[in-house]
Amino acid sequence: MGFDLRPRFLIHILVICLTSSSVINVAQGQSTADEYLIPHNDARAGLNQGIPSLTWDTTLESYASDWAATRAAAGDDCALIHSGGPYGENIYWSSGPSTPADAVQLWVSEEAYYDYATNSCSAPEGESCGHYTQVVWRDTAALGCGSATCLSGALFVVCSYDPPGNVVGQLPY
Repeated sequence: MGFDLRPRFLIHILVICLTSSSVINVAQGQSTADEYLIPHNDARAGLNQGIPSLTWDTTLESYASDWAATRAAAGDDCALIHSGGPYGENIYWSSGPSTPADAVQLWVSEEAYYDYATNSCSAPEGESCGHYTQVVWRDTAALGCGSATCLSGALFVVCSYDPPGNVVGQLPY
C-alpha cells in the first residue's frame, strides 16, 4: 500500500513557480510597488513643478488590495465602484492583459482634459480628469495599490492616496 505523491508534487511545483516569479521581479530590480510608484512619480516629475515623489505605504496597499478583492468577489464583474473610504482613490478595469503602468498611464492621459488656468476639466462625455489630478496632487505623499482578478478574468486595480487630493477649489500643484 503506497501513498499518492501527486498532491505533494503539485505543492512543490506551485512553490517553485511562486519562488521563480519573485526571483524574476528581484532580478529585474523592480517590485510591484515600483511598478506603480515609478509611473506615478514620472508623471509628477514631468510637470517640472517641484512636486515631491510619492512613497509606498503598506497600510494604503492593504486598503487598496482589500477593496480590489471585495470588488472581485461581488459578482458584478468588478463594476467601477469606489470604496468611499478615507483616502484618495483611482480605480481601473481591464478585460485584456494589463500592467500597473497601463493603469497609471490611463489616469495620466486625462491630463489632456485638464485646464490648469481655470482649474477645470473639459472632458468629453464619459471622460474625466480627476484621476490625473489625483496622481499629480502636490500634497499627496503616500501611495498604495492593489489588484484582483474578477470572475470574468478581467483585472481590477485600486490605488489609494494619502492625504487625498482633488480638494474643491484648490489647484493640484
